[in-house]
Amino acid sequence: MNRFYFNKSNRAALFFAMTLLPSGIAYSQSKKDTVAKENKIDEVVVIGYGTQRKEAVTGSVATVKGDALREVPSANITQALQGRTAGVDISQTSTKPGAAMQIRIRGTRSLTGDNNPLIVLDGIPFVGSLGDISSSDIKSIDILKDASATAIYGSRGANGVILVTTNRGAKGQKPRFTYNTFTGVQTLFSKYPMMDGPKFAQLRAYAIPAGNKTPLYSNGADENNSVNTDWQSLYYKPAMMTSHDVGVAGGTEGGNYNVGLSYFKQNALIPIQSYERFALRMAIDQQVGSIFKFGFTTNTNYSISQGNGVNPGAVLGYSPIANPYNADGSPKRVMSTAGGIDQSWIYTRKSLEGLGEKYIDETKAFASYNNLYGEASLPIKGLKYRLNIGLDFRTSNSGNYTGVGVFNTNPLGPSAAGRGNNQTYHWVLENLLTYDRTFGKHKINAVGLYSAEGNKYTSSYMSAKNVPADFFQYYNLGQSPQADITVRPEDQVYWKTGLLSAMGRIMYTYDNKYMLTATLRADGSSRLAPGNKWHTYPALSLGWNVTNESFMQNIKVINLLKFRAGWGQTSNQAVEPYSTMGRFNVAPYNFGNAGSTGIYGNQPPNPNLGWEYSKTQNYGLDFGILNNRITGSVEYYKTHTFDLLTQKSLPATSGWSSIVSNVAETENKGLEVSLNGVIFDNPDGFTWEAGVNFYTNKNKILSLASGTQRDINNSWFVGHNINSLYDYQYIGLWQADDPYQNILEPGTAADVIGSIKVLYTGGYNADGTPVRAIGPDDRQIFDTAPKFQGGFNMRFAYKNFELSTVGAFQHGGILVSTIYGSASYLNRLTGRGNNVDVDYWTEDNTGAYFPRPGRHLSGDNPKYSSTLAMFDASYLKLRTITLGYNVNKDFLKDLKISSLRIYFTVTNPVVLFSPYHKFSGMDPEPNSFGNENQAVSGYQSRQLVIGTNNPSTRNYLMGLNLTF
Repeated sequence: MNRFYFNKSNRAALFFAMTLLPSGIAYSQSKKDTVAKENKIDEVVVIGYGTQRKEAVTGSVATVKGDALREVPSANITQALQGRTAGVDISQTSTKPGAAMQIRIRGTRSLTGDNNPLIVLDGIPFVGSLGDISSSDIKSIDILKDASATAIYGSRGANGVILVTTNRGAKGQKPRFTYNTFTGVQTLFSKYPMMDGPKFAQLRAYAIPAGNKTPLYSNGADENNSVNTDWQSLYYKPAMMTSHDVGVAGGTEGGNYNVGLSYFKQNALIPIQSYERFALRMAIDQQVGSIFKFGFTTNTNYSISQGNGVNPGAVLGYSPIANPYNADGSPKRVMSTAGGIDQSWIYTRKSLEGLGEKYIDETKAFASYNNLYGEASLPIKGLKYRLNIGLDFRTSNSGNYTGVGVFNTNPLGPSAAGRGNNQTYHWVLENLLTYDRTFGKHKINAVGLYSAEGNKYTSSYMSAKNVPADFFQYYNLGQSPQADITVRPEDQVYWKTGLLSAMGRIMYTYDNKYMLTATLRADGSSRLAPGNKWHTYPALSLGWNVTNESFMQNIKVINLLKFRAGWGQTSNQAVEPYSTMGRFNVAPYNFGNAGSTGIYGNQPPNPNLGWEYSKTQNYGLDFGILNNRITGSVEYYKTHTFDLLTQKSLPATSGWSSIVSNVAETENKGLEVSLNGVIFDNPDGFTWEAGVNFYTNKNKILSLASGTQRDINNSWFVGHNINSLYDYQYIGLWQADDPYQNILEPGTAADVIGSIKVLYTGGYNADGTPVRAIGPDDRQIFDTAPKFQGGFNMRFAYKNFELSTVGAFQHGGILVSTIYGSASYLNRLTGRGNNVDVDYWTEDNTGAYFPRPGRHLSGDNPKYSSTLAMFDASYLKLRTITLGYNVNKDFLKDLKISSLRIYFTVTNPVVLFSPYHKFSGMDPEPNSFGNENQAVSGYQSRQLVIGTNNPSTRNYLMGLNLTF
């Protein structure tokens, strides 16, 4: 079975997804509102520094309504966004409670710079993450994808823009109270597929080196072949998750308000790990007279993460034939395995929960995001001035303490502690002048902006050993002996940056048929050297609403047909602060008998460092048919990014090995299709809404420094995507009758037969024999990106009942599961520690996929075993299934309740068409960065892999939405 090559049966995933029809990117939770909203021509979307009728939008903008987000109960709204929007790839980076997710809009552009999109909260650039915002507070999320849409935000919007609009009260609205809550249990989606006791004992007995008669490893003092310990069962436990959100909103004739509080807590399946968040939000708008309007918005939250350093990695490697208990039934502290070679401190739920003050690892974070504005209507009709002031502050304090002997095979191992803190200060000042008028068939909207923005960041960390007592934990490291206190220069960080900007945008519409949007923005960044600080970039987009042409009036079946085209340039200030000045490192050293501190150059200055630029073309078609029962869009884009920052080699005579320069280029292009549909619509009977979005992204590197075609250290290759892998290609196992084994893979047949066979790419002699052995030149470049991906949703309603589901799919690409490769030490096939349960080669099982245990090793692993980590990344997942009931309004009238909805949700319930899931039983989505949770290195940090992080969960939640 070759799991790397794509299985033709995976085409069923596409067929299944496409039959679901249209993508419910934005549909109403209310049965009666759906068709009305789809038919409403004047639906408004947020486009940045204003709004625009959806009919008149010329850029690439996608909208996700708050009601749609709340269909996926979660701690982080990015989980609810997964699969909702074409061209927006949202991936797990960790399965720990409260973990952030990675967002990429239309691919990855920069090699070394930031690829995260700009988040704008209620009109102000946001320095927090989407996880800082409660889903109950969101009215809508608008995603700007192409340069003609993002150029208005300049260099900050180079990777796309996510506009978050929160709920506000309405003028003249009586106070309305809302309460949204859900509580449920998280269960294990699947265990890591490790061997049980009998299988491991059999593996160890068979792992005999060639020419030997005894296995590589014998049983240790705590191992016995009659024992069968399931270490994961001693570690995992179902965990609770709960959320409560209360709010009150209302208004007078002159203003409105919205105030809310929320609380969320999630425990992990693994012990002593949890995430807890408290949040306060408030929004006030007030009209003063007929000219002035003022407002204030604040989002403040406090979170606590516990047990950040705990993961199941060590537990997975424990020998299943080792007994965790002493003869008297008491738990062991340490066990000896593999013939006494390995001594391990025993991690179980009981051992960790029993540590008390002897172990703590926590992070406490506080953030306050504030936006004030004042608006004045000027004497000229349609002309307004607005002042936006954003003031944000974030601080995070982390601390860890490990007591004497904890996690140490030596019961007297020294205690250790560390403490870190960081602060982010952010402010922005924006002056906006807008002019909005309609003259007959002509509609003009013009915006002028002048803004200033500043960021300051400080961070520090110190550590100590031999803390005098457990109760000190990490709070007073100064009590430790002075010689045991460490303050490293590289752990103390300070930087400060500023950005000045000027922008002008004009949107013109003629007769609701022809539309033009033109933007010009200039940014000046303090990160760059004089002469390169400023750059001005334009954007232009055009639209033609064919529907409003006279020749379309008699074609009743088509309700919307609009063509869009756009071009624009953006830039990315990817330069690290002060990089143009060079960089020095500080190093302590001994000078004779005295300690001293030295300074040495780490990076030469480059006053020519500049912006990373992107030019984007976008072509779109929007349509609606059958009285807008089916609506959608098709888009094609191409983004060329150049002057990318990367290391350029220097001659040795310069005294430096390399210098950071603007030298590389990348390209992203793709197709996006989004469909929305109402298949059945009977407000008093059966309603069926369904949808799908589908997109491709082809990413590749066009050039590297100095004409280099390959940067093997960074796994960058011209003509291939940024996240490519560079490795040998698995083609099977060596068999006894394979020709040229002694040439291609030198070694005795006894050692080589049954080992991994990889592709040979060299030449052949005249007699047909290979000219050389397999070596580094035979490594291949593997593009990891999927061929296409997308999401889908359906909603069925009958009277007061509703059933909805949200899902996602992906076809092709490469999934790296390090537990099967060499990086995690879980597939060594030597019998030293527990092994992933695999079908390995034996004399009676020569058709196996995995190699013979104990033979042809490279270090601690089978030679070429990194090739075993690559799997087909295809899958189709149902992310949530929700059954809800809307309590009859006649019944609620007597209780003076406006609405009450009760629902039950299952998250992560089903995985289909996934070769990896079929093979391992595990969730096919990544859960770690490439350099995280690994025993040895091998993958870039930017690559997302399946590692030994927290296991995925399947959650069962009960909730209600109450309004009165």
